[in-house]
Amino acid sequence: MHATELLQTLTLSQKVAQLFMVGFDGLVPNSHIEEMLRAHQIGGIILFRRNVETPSQLAALNLRLQEINAEQSNVPLLIGTDQEGGMVMRIEHGVTPLPSAMAFKSAGSETDCEALTKVGNAELKSLGININFAPVLDINNNPQNPVIGVRAYGETVSEVSQFGLAALRGMQSAGMAATGKHFPGHGDTAVDSHHSMPVVAHDRARLDAVELAPFRAAFGAGLDALMTAHVAFPAIEPDLAKPATISHATLTGLLRNELAYQGVVITDCLEMDAIGKGVGTVAGAVFSIQAGADIVLISHTPAKQAAALAEVLQAVKAGDISVARIDESVLRILALKQRYQMSAWANLAPSLLASEALQLSARVHQAAITGHAQPLDKNKPVFLISAEVRTHTEIDEVALGKTPEARNSLAQPLSELGYRVDEQWIALQPDAAEVDTVLSQAAHAGQIIFVSYNAQLFKEQQALIEALPQDKLWLIAGRLPYDLDLAPKAAGRLSCCSNRPAALYALAQKLAVNI
Repeated sequence: MHATELLQTLTLSQKVAQLFMVGFDGLVPNSHIEEMLRAHQIGGIILFRRNVETPSQLAALNLRLQEINAEQSNVPLLIGTDQEGGMVMRIEHGVTPLPSAMAFKSAGSETDCEALTKVGNAELKSLGININFAPVLDINNNPQNPVIGVRAYGETVSEVSQFGLAALRGMQSAGMAATGKHFPGHGDTAVDSHHSMPVVAHDRARLDAVELAPFRAAFGAGLDALMTAHVAFPAIEPDLAKPATISHATLTGLLRNELAYQGVVITDCLEMDAIGKGVGTVAGAVFSIQAGADIVLISHTPAKQAAALAEVLQAVKAGDISVARIDESVLRILALKQRYQMSAWANLAPSLLASEALQLSARVHQAAITGHAQPLDKNKPVFLISAEVRTHTEIDEVALGKTPEARNSLAQPLSELGYRVDEQWIALQPDAAEVDTVLSQAAHAGQIIFVSYNAQLFKEQQALIEALPQDKLWLIAGRLPYDLDLAPKAAGRLSCCSNRPAALYALAQKLAVNI
């Protein structure tokens, strides 16, 4: 049945439900998500690390979600996740490791970017995911950006367009619906929209030349979907209380009318503080649809999901949102589901970890390492200082578990290469006690490795790096490569744009030989 015909078979409540994508807790469907599927017939589900244990478990989960949905609806579910690579990998163990976007740029091969992205997304599809919230099309032109950084393919329009489109080709050739983000651009911000609302104050000419350019290129290449930014752009929307996600001037005036984009528009999560502590998640759902969004994303709280769904339905019945506006969005969503044959969910055949894919991944991770370092001396113990995230966000994952491998530690690969390693973990903003402990041990160490994490943004990390003996310090930029500027006289300075295991194993190999 064609999308236009299928649309006519849906009731108003079923149409509105297609505009919602929600998250839930658990490795199997819980009562909350079952109710959202059975009673409300929502159109999509977003998965996070909390939903993933193993690839086989994930495939079983996705199959069961589609089965429950099929009992009530003949429209398949969108099942999406953020599988960007590097720092943002919701599914990490048991699949081919993908580098961060900036690591692809550092490695320098668009061909490898397309090929490895295709591999990762083909694996994702084989596990029952049918839409990936990638590629990131933001330009990381602000070194102080706390949320984009290595998630971007580079610092220029050219880099982001070239590598972003290579990733897009890889995703689509794997049969995966791709989602460019975060429109109109989250790169030149110094505020994380998870916590407050950033403002990009550039004039329209600058936005046209820089921020919007990679998105235009992706539109021309057939980008399937777009994720909005909870960022205010006064040159587009004068009301600073209206970030792009809820701005009619942005999503309809600019995106639909001026740029003529016809793909699916998905909001970033409406529980993020830029919306949740602004207009509010529930009201934000109504405002975003009025602005021109097609899918409302509410990732966490069941009560907010149910309330937002009811509020949008009531807004349609009250005439605050027209049925025609709802039909426009539903038609785009149904067309996307048909284009990628999402009804064919019953024949999952997980296909993972092909040897040639792992070889390609290892080669790209190696090529992505930049900088210079003397080789480590195997006859001397290594004092390893590792900065770790201890406060959860959807971007900065909390280190899970207590083993070095579970905490994304360089100690594991170095030990496997025969080095004796003594590791000290510190917070991103180490307190005086942590600093004293580190400096006391460093005073007697023969060689020191500091794996930073966005030290450029934390004065406490900066001060500690400066206080360490530079002649026996190897500084590793575990996320932002700009951290290397903090220790120009260190014995070694290397960036791998990630603190994930694949990057750390590649890094250990580099440290064991002269570069």
